[in-house]
Amino acid sequence: MKYSIIGFPRIGIHRELKFETEKYFRNEITQIQYLEFVREQRALQWNKQLEHHVSFIPSNDYSLYDGMLDTTVMLNAIEKRYLDLNVDDLKTYFSMARGYQGKEGDVKAHTMKKWFNTNYHYMVPELEDDTCIKLRNLDFLQGYKQAKSIGIETKPVIIGPYTFLDLAKVNGTKDKKDYVTDLKKAYIDIIEQCHQAGVAWLQIDEPSLVKDMDQNDVALFVDFYQEILKYKGTTKVLLQTYFGDVRDCYHEICGLNFDGVGLDFVEGKQTYDLVKQTPLPKDKILFAGLINGKNIWKANYQDILRQLKQLSENQNVILNTSCSLLHVPYTIENETQMDSNIKKHFSFAYEKLKEMDEICQLFEDEHYQENELYIQNQNLFKESVLRTNQQVQDALKALKEDDFIRQVPRSQRRLVQKEKLNLPLLPTTTIGSFPQTKEVKQTRFKYKKGKISYDDYCHEMQRHIKECIELQEKIGLDVLVHGEFERNDMVEYFGQQLQGYVFTENGWVQSYGTRGLKPPIIFSDIKRVKPMTVDVIKYAQSLSKKEVKGMLTGPVTILNWSFPRVDISLKEMMYQIALAIKEEVLDLQAAGIHIIQIDEAALREKLPLRKADWHHDYLDFAIKAFRLCHSKVNPETQIHTHMCYSEFEDIIKEIDDMDADVITFEAARSKLTILDELKKNDFETEVGPGVYDIHSPRIPSVTEIEAALKVMLEKISVESLWVNPDCGLKTRGENETVASLINMITAAQNLRKQLNKN
Repeated sequence: MKYSIIGFPRIGIHRELKFETEKYFRNEITQIQYLEFVREQRALQWNKQLEHHVSFIPSNDYSLYDGMLDTTVMLNAIEKRYLDLNVDDLKTYFSMARGYQGKEGDVKAHTMKKWFNTNYHYMVPELEDDTCIKLRNLDFLQGYKQAKSIGIETKPVIIGPYTFLDLAKVNGTKDKKDYVTDLKKAYIDIIEQCHQAGVAWLQIDEPSLVKDMDQNDVALFVDFYQEILKYKGTTKVLLQTYFGDVRDCYHEICGLNFDGVGLDFVEGKQTYDLVKQTPLPKDKILFAGLINGKNIWKANYQDILRQLKQLSENQNVILNTSCSLLHVPYTIENETQMDSNIKKHFSFAYEKLKEMDEICQLFEDEHYQENELYIQNQNLFKESVLRTNQQVQDALKALKEDDFIRQVPRSQRRLVQKEKLNLPLLPTTTIGSFPQTKEVKQTRFKYKKGKISYDDYCHEMQRHIKECIELQEKIGLDVLVHGEFERNDMVEYFGQQLQGYVFTENGWVQSYGTRGLKPPIIFSDIKRVKPMTVDVIKYAQSLSKKEVKGMLTGPVTILNWSFPRVDISLKEMMYQIALAIKEEVLDLQAAGIHIIQIDEAALREKLPLRKADWHHDYLDFAIKAFRLCHSKVNPETQIHTHMCYSEFEDIIKEIDDMDADVITFEAARSKLTILDELKKNDFETEVGPGVYDIHSPRIPSVTEIEAALKVMLEKISVESLWVNPDCGLKTRGENETVASLINMITAAQNLRKQLNKN
């Protein structure tokens, strides 16, 4: 038995890629130094996989920013606005990722969206009428050739034409079908180049095959590969899918000339039945995704060996991860402070390699049940990972339908809140966080390491909050925030104060580009043991006569941005967290806070990829979990929520059903098509579509923001429109933040004057 992995983490075991990339952005290292660092890191990763006997080591999965962006550049789908900068290839690449503002020009970055049902963000390809799709260069084989030069055979990994076209955005008069012929030719050139380079296996990722597909979609997929696979020569082609099953096109896959097919047996509800009922043809190898690539719990060898043996009865099988290991941290060995009794339950990327190696050994052992590796693994599963808090269980059982419903309708609450808050038209605010300066981070670090006392730490945090409130009043924001300087992360911060969570020191996972997160781990029942934000928000409110928002993270996002338990349902975990947030909301209200924001940035993240599963499997209880948080507040308390970088158009009604009073969301990189859906669905919630992109260092002009607001006012009533950035500002620099906010406020005030005159 051999094993393969779909992809590997790339930010570095100590986030080396992040830090070197940021040095390059700051011109602290040259391009030559940067690219040499990348070569060294790639070699380290391949050698680690070789050490663990990976049979199919991926290359071309080590992206400098994003794999979809790599594909866009590989296919020459670079918009004219970036080419017109006339900068070198690497700067062009990063200008597409981050935007660019300099003497060469001023361009916005590509739109970012969530990668299927994960917290990873990809850069959306943009196809224009004059886009000439072709194989631009052979960069996709750089990694393969480097590995070959040090004696390591790898399988290059690329995103396939069906998924590329499915996720691309068309800007112009053409339809997506107009790019099909050129895409076929480009992928034929790719396969021919692999053949000429002596590539043994090419992995083509087609995750869009696990989404709903109609007859036209299936026909397009078949059309692509009937043509492309004619030219593979000696290179074998692995069709790789993940994040679900391929029920709509499985039989077509069986009939195409693939040499291997990678299927997800973890999230694919129907994968096992599909393969058992109709095994792959004998000339194809099944790459069975039985090792969970998205969660960090140890694999149960008994379950996986049973499935492997059953699958092997009728076809050739290779053990595989369910998806790329990009979505888990590097190694549990970095966690020196974690309790060993807890630590032994977890498996990060390096440990998953070891697990797969051991499973392959056990598969070949007729008496594996007597093998010490198997016995040790099974002993782990004899220990219950379910840690029950009876008080929490009782609270869940006591929930009634009234606990999910605000008693005063939104239309009536709106009148009460207008009178109470007395805000101007087009009220300006921010999403929550302000720049986390080096000084702020050092203060948190010193306290964490015991170098300053708790009192000194609180004094420093209050100083930062005071300066932030003074800044916001000076520049003229209408609704203020405290800046969130005490928070390392919007989920980790709350998890650290909730009973039932486990935390890592170095469990970093890439979110996008150089941005990493440390997802906390839900290990047992969740309970709030004390107020989490009340003292800080009360202090901030005491500094201003303007309203200061209480800032919380909602239960859906806290769960979706954590590694969940595997022994209870998502619904149960979500309701447990919602009960904890509800207690905090009511305490903030009691402390005199009139506006409370419960962020649900990740609402869509666990949404099943097939629409038939949306409500029963997720939305029904996710929306109720959010409502549980705020159902008991007074009508004059205004509840805000925030969502970022997801596609919302097809769940507009469900978002309205969250029964918040105001929602802010990402919009600056989009074409504001969501506004049409809001209007069409008679959206009741007040809205603040982001007017500028905080993921880019460029400063938007007053004219640019005014133009965006005028477009918004064509679709949203002036009484319902808020003015705000796309997202929190913690990753931005102070100077660019202040300049951008001043321009945003000026634009709002200019329009306000025009509206008042009319």
